[in-house]
Amino acid sequence: MTAHAWEQLAAIVAIVAIAAPPLGFYLARVFGDGPAPGDRIFGPVERAIYRIVGVDPDHEQRWNVYAMSLLAFSVASVVVLYAMQRLQGHLPLDPTGAHSIDPALSFNTAVSFVTNTNWQNYAGESTMSIFTSMVGLAVQNFVSAAVGITVAIALVRGLTRDGARTIGNFWVDLIRATTRVLLPIALVAAIVFVSQGVIQTFAAPVHAHTITGATQVIPGGPVASQESIKMLGTNGGGYFGANSAHPFENPNGVTNLLQIVLMLLIPFALTFTFGRLAKDRRQGFVLAAAMFLIWFAAAFALTSFESAGNPRLTSRGVDQSMSVGRVGGNMEGKETRFGAAGSGLFGATSTGTSTGAVNASHDSFTAAGGAVPLVAMMLGEISPGGVGAGLYGILIFALLAVFIAGLMVGRTPEYLGKKIQAAEMKLVVLYILVTPLVILAFTALSVAFAGPRSAILNHGPHGLTEVTYAFTSAANNNGSAFGGLSTNTTWYNTTLGIAMLLGRFMLIIPVLAIAGSLARKKRVPVNAGTFPTGTPLFTGLLVGVIVIMVGLTFFPVLALGPIVERLGG
Repeated sequence: MTAHAWEQLAAIVAIVAIAAPPLGFYLARVFGDGPAPGDRIFGPVERAIYRIVGVDPDHEQRWNVYAMSLLAFSVASVVVLYAMQRLQGHLPLDPTGAHSIDPALSFNTAVSFVTNTNWQNYAGESTMSIFTSMVGLAVQNFVSAAVGITVAIALVRGLTRDGARTIGNFWVDLIRATTRVLLPIALVAAIVFVSQGVIQTFAAPVHAHTITGATQVIPGGPVASQESIKMLGTNGGGYFGANSAHPFENPNGVTNLLQIVLMLLIPFALTFTFGRLAKDRRQGFVLAAAMFLIWFAAAFALTSFESAGNPRLTSRGVDQSMSVGRVGGNMEGKETRFGAAGSGLFGATSTGTSTGAVNASHDSFTAAGGAVPLVAMMLGEISPGGVGAGLYGILIFALLAVFIAGLMVGRTPEYLGKKIQAAEMKLVVLYILVTPLVILAFTALSVAFAGPRSAILNHGPHGLTEVTYAFTSAANNNGSAFGGLSTNTTWYNTTLGIAMLLGRFMLIIPVLAIAGSLARKKRVPVNAGTFPTGTPLFTGLLVGVIVIMVGLTFFPVLALGPIVERLGG
């Protein structure tokens, strides 16, 4: 890595390290049992919402009722967003004259934004009207992120409550996550983005005449407001088709740095929330350390691979080093204002979280570089993962780690004083197996049938990587696209939509079931035989379990894709 890359990495780590702990403690008070900061401001607004939707904020729910509320809200969101796209030609705020969207793409997009995936099989500036972008997509950017936070908080309550039958109220958690966390931070970030040149307008596209006599259409729109929640909520859907590579979304190095920080902020903050609610800050530090180690390794690897340049060009005598007049590194598919370092840090972060935003073409990464974001998603998006999804994902792996440790020493495993028994482990296994099954099954079908195979624009191992990446991105609710694959077809719109639904809700339901099961259990006192989980040793065990599980699951497809490509196959 170059000195410039190290400077960027150090700045990101410093900002997140300073901002995440106080935000985590604030979140602990927001979702705790006592009074929370801002009650005088947010309380009246929230009570008015409760009255409108008919929610009793003092009534808590069992895990199955909590899950049904979440599913009902998500189904209603899919239906509304689907209808909005189908009817957008008849709705207001449509200065570009956007037409109604076909059924398969409408289904894919509705599912994508409701599941916090934000996979886009379309160019946003020419497909979606301002009304659909603001009232449909941007709203889902807020509430889909809030849903992830509610599930994480419900699991934490299950781990920390003693003999309880309830895990909170979904509607209260949803509203609080939106009004007290996402909206205020997104508002401040949007103002900063506007100050740096990110556009925010309702104006129709400008038609400019170039010096050669051609006409260029320059689109506008409410970009800054969508950009802030796109990053903060680890959503990733860009207003423009080029996403964060577009200068109207990401004009300079400052906005690029801020976008990376926003992606990492809440996922890391939630680990401190966990430590505070568990009344043992060491537990939060362990999760934060595990997340950081994996994210740092991915960021270092991807930045190093791309900064070193394309090895095939190097073997032919091409100088790809950095100099005063040359950016250096593998610059294919990248913006010169970010360079290889800025693109590598961004790519590792957007795939380590469930954001999926891109400021470079991942299809143009080197073979080794392209493997990094793919593996980051295969890890389950726990490095540090999406908003909420990262915390509950790594907690599931923590339960698996203590179970393995219990088998080693021959005693019933415990985590935070709760015995981890057969009921919980069956749900943990279900959680871990669903996503790989979805990815590998749909990838195999797509390369087996002639129709979907014809959409692959590159043959050989790179083409397999493109298909695997698409379903890995969808099933892990990431949303980034590798490229080189024509996915706006009935097959891919449908199968990717199904992968998003399974990857979201077939994980959330087991998590809530685990929360309900653990909440009912009484805490057992710590004794000499208790395996400590607030130590560096457990951090190493947790990281090792994650890496081994993912390696055993995905190594064959990685060997046939990026590994054989890197070796020159």
